[in-house]
Amino acid sequence: MNYRKPKIRFPEFNDDWEQRKLGELSSSFEYGLNAAAKEYDGENKYIRITDIDDESHAFKQDDLTSPDTDLSVADNYKLSEGDILFARTGASVGKSYIYKVSDGLVYYAGFLIRARIKEENNPEFVYQNTLTNNYEKFIQVTSMRSGQPGVNAQEYSQFEIMIPSKAEQDKIAYCFRNLDNLITLHQRKCDHLKELKKGLLQKMFPKTGSSVPEIRFPGFTDAWEQRKLGELSSSFEYGLNAAAKEYDGENKYIRITDIDDESHEFKQDDLTSPDTDLSVADNYKLSEGDILFARTGASVGKSYIYKASDGLVYYAGFLIRARIKEENNPEFVYQNTLTNNYEKFIQVTSMRSGQPGVNAQEYSQFEIMIPSKAEQDKIAYCFRNLDNLITLHQRKCDELKEVKKYMLQNMFPN
Repeated sequence: MNYRKPKIRFPEFNDDWEQRKLGELSSSFEYGLNAAAKEYDGENKYIRITDIDDESHAFKQDDLTSPDTDLSVADNYKLSEGDILFARTGASVGKSYIYKVSDGLVYYAGFLIRARIKEENNPEFVYQNTLTNNYEKFIQVTSMRSGQPGVNAQEYSQFEIMIPSKAEQDKIAYCFRNLDNLITLHQRKCDHLKELKKGLLQKMFPKTGSSVPEIRFPGFTDAWEQRKLGELSSSFEYGLNAAAKEYDGENKYIRITDIDDESHEFKQDDLTSPDTDLSVADNYKLSEGDILFARTGASVGKSYIYKASDGLVYYAGFLIRARIKEENNPEFVYQNTLTNNYEKFIQVTSMRSGQPGVNAQEYSQFEIMIPSKAEQDKIAYCFRNLDNLITLHQRKCDELKEVKKYMLQNMFPN
């Protein structure tokens, strides 16, 4: 028998772990219900491969369905606390999910396999093993077929897991479940704030044909005025036509691909520097409040606002810089580039016979409704604080995911 120990463990445990096959830890391996999905009936939920989130492995309940079959004879397909599901075929083969009572009354579908874990083992401990590198390698090797990839129940039962005492399993399972709950908490908070911002972007800027927004801060009553982006800017300039080289430790280079698609932040995990003589490139340095726009390709219209905290940054040739006049708030202008009005403007303006594009002259024609500088400042401050909160929760979530990744590598024997 194979005995091993993990690199990290709780101090009260020192016994060797024993190798077991998943089939030995389970009382049954069963295929799911061969029934189509129908509109959710309000009680009976149906989980299919596509209902399991690819990253969190949680049951996505934003588009619920029910099994389209006689459920009076389908009791065997109801999930119980601690049941583990496995995807058995297709691109998602190997994807796993552990049922929790809080997910409600759930039946599982035919392209899933259920493992019911024996009482002498902790289902959460077994489930967390399905998130390890060892499991990933097992799926890669086992799923190879002449057609689409697949792993059947017999093959899943052969997956080997290192098992400690039940007491140690419980402690590890509790640790990982708490970590998962924390990740979920921060992700939900982040998602909630994103939805809040989406709503505010629609209501704190006037809709087409209106001169005032639906929501505004008390004390402001004046009508907003329509201005073109070119009127709000002292200049529109194209970026530096230089290749990127390895980051020199000081001079950062921002290209379209360095702007995050969702957050619009400058991604700094793979920094580069401009491969050119920077002594004559001062005009391409970004200053606080400069706004960049992608001018061509699939990312056309993507925007970014420079903050001094991003460091010394030069901007590349496929970007256009708008430098906002002092009598306007750059953050207010930038937030307008995240609205539906801006999205529609890009869709219409970017149409070309070849790849989509918007040049500086065209960007300068984008129309923005403008209030007084005092009201701009208040709105900009509100959105910047909201963005900071979103970033805070997203970073915390990402940090916890990294912690979990490390723990999965070190709290189970390799």
